[in-house]
Amino acid sequence: MKKNAKVSNKQAFRDFQIEETYEAGIELKGSEVKSIRAGRASLKGAFARVDNGEVFLYNMHITPYEFANEDIDPVRVRKLLLHHSQIHQAEVKISQKGYALVPLRIYFRRGYAKVELGIGKGKKLYDKRHDLKKKEADREMQRAMKHKNK
Repeated sequence: MKKNAKVSNKQAFRDFQIEETYEAGIELKGSEVKSIRAGRASLKGAFARVDNGEVFLYNMHITPYEFANEDIDPVRVRKLLLHHSQIHQAEVKISQKGYALVPLRIYFRRGYAKVELGIGKGKKLYDKRHDLKKKEADREMQRAMKHKNK
């Protein structure tokens, strides 16, 4: 995870095995950009879908900017901007059973809001348990090394 990530989807890493990532531009209104810069957005439960050769982001919540004059639906469908070749690659991959296009984080690059999309395969319950055990073992090892060095 990079330092400049404004909003991240930690649940996606727990529920999916991410195999490939894409960087996509996102079509936003002016006040939505200000809300994202303030960190007032959520990717929890968000997903992307390919419709008619275009990629759309669903269920992403952006809290309305308090000083804005316009009234925007916080969970409206937002269009994502990708190259045609990337859209085709993603469409082929997610057409396979068990794969999904999941937003991982939102960040700014050169003043433009970007979404990192991941093609992920859903984890089974036993995979999640295995990852938790591995993470706990790594923590224990780090603690032991820290105490050993003191």
